[in-house]
Amino acid sequence: MTTLLRTAGELHARTRAGRRAVVMTMGALHEGHATLIRTARGIAGPDGEVVVTVFVNPLQFGRGEDLDRYPRTLEADLKIAEEAGADAVFAPAVDEVYPGGEPQVRVSAGPMGERLEGTSRPGHFDGVLTVVAKLLHLTRPDVALYGQKDAQQLALIRRMARDLNFGVEIVGVPTVREEDGLALSSRNRYLSPKERRTALALSQALFAGRDRHAAQEALRARAREVPATRARAEALSAIGESRAAADAHAVAKAVPGAAAAIRAASRLVLDEAARLDPPLELDYLALIDPSDFTEIEDDFTGEAVLAVAARVGATRLIDNIPLTFGAAS
Repeated sequence: MTTLLRTAGELHARTRAGRRAVVMTMGALHEGHATLIRTARGIAGPDGEVVVTVFVNPLQFGRGEDLDRYPRTLEADLKIAEEAGADAVFAPAVDEVYPGGEPQVRVSAGPMGERLEGTSRPGHFDGVLTVVAKLLHLTRPDVALYGQKDAQQLALIRRMARDLNFGVEIVGVPTVREEDGLALSSRNRYLSPKERRTALALSQALFAGRDRHAAQEALRARAREVPATRARAEALSAIGESRAAADAHAVAKAVPGAAAAIRAASRLVLDEAARLDPPLELDYLALIDPSDFTEIEDDFTGEAVLAVAARVGATRLIDNIPLTFGAAS
């Protein structure tokens, strides 16, 4: 049975044997959180311990954001956590995490935290990193798991753990989606049926960009397989493949990656969604290097993230997918 803990003292009094894996949440748990907990259970093993934190952190909500209406569903959260394999749920009060009021000393996210989400939500990531640092100290885990849906948050937590020598393994877990492609989020419950139909454009735009990327990478792979020799070209021509060879070599000689084409494919979907009722109001669409969250150039190779944020009605949603450029080069 999953134990509910309210204070750090109760958590520290628990006997530890194997590894402790922590999943940090703000509650309102759904299948995405359950996937994190199940992954944590596998990492901790039968002799380890899985702790889920449930804490709605006031520091990461800006003026006019949804702190007051953010769902608090602790009883349901306990049930989901238990079914997914958690040993304990640590649900502290604000005074437990921030005794004496808001902390005077905070963690700064730096320039990386000022981009994308940081531009739209100034100070947001300072609040995120401050509470993550606090909860890492309070829970003392060996490993902590976070969802890849919050890609910038995950990247910043990894950077903080590395730069400040936290000595905690940070694990990212792939985004969980509903059958229609919408990324699972606690904020999805705010959407009306019509708003939810519009919100599907976020994932559809990402998938359009992914498909464009896959087509480009396939052509680049084809180009590498077709030597640019006269004899080869003559042989291909004889069997009617000269156009294929020409196309492949055109791609090979073009600017690698074609990040602009991927952005354009995604933006086409988002532009169409802006004309729906209700409309999608785009915040940003970005194709970035996850090491610093700057936009990639067309000659980029390596791991990248295609990310989008938009508002539908009063609800702001984010989503992203990972892409790999030039994997076979």
